[in-house]
Amino acid sequence: MKARPTLVSNTYRWATARPWLGTIARVGLAAVWLIAGGAKVGDLAGSGRAVAAFKLMPADAARFVGAALPFIEIALGLLLLLGLATRLVAAISAVLFAVYIVGIASAWARGLSIDCGCFGGGGQLATGQHPNYGPDIIRDLGLLVLAGFLVVWPRTRLAVDKWLLVEEAA
Repeated sequence: MKARPTLVSNTYRWATARPWLGTIARVGLAAVWLIAGGAKVGDLAGSGRAVAAFKLMPADAARFVGAALPFIEIALGLLLLLGLATRLVAAISAVLFAVYIVGIASAWARGLSIDCGCFGGGGQLATGQHPNYGPDIIRDLGLLVLAGFLVVWPRTRLAVDKWLLVEEAA
């Protein structure tokens, strides 16, 4: 009869796997931010129109936010890719994902027919096109969970943080 794993062995496995899981989360979030920001940086006016389509702020503020957002997303992506200030960047990411979820849910609840513009494009949908709010919210909830994982466990493999910060006591 095979012995059941002990709590100590399960704790050891988690402690061994956690930094690698965090690395996957960190690099995955970095890729999302870099792709999203990269898709929008070439059309800052379009990004502003996408934010304005949510009708959550004055048009001038929406254009400013839309123009700044791609650069913020690229910066977050680069910092996560390097593993620099991981907990802080993950917390900012979590806040942004929460804002995106609330914005998309708000558009859905108000009956707006828009594309979120999360990966470029965005704005009012043409007649006959239908928004895709459910999958967008589910995607952002998953990304929020990954960001939350990194807020709680920011120490990952292949990260600049490891060389700059004092390691946590084991």
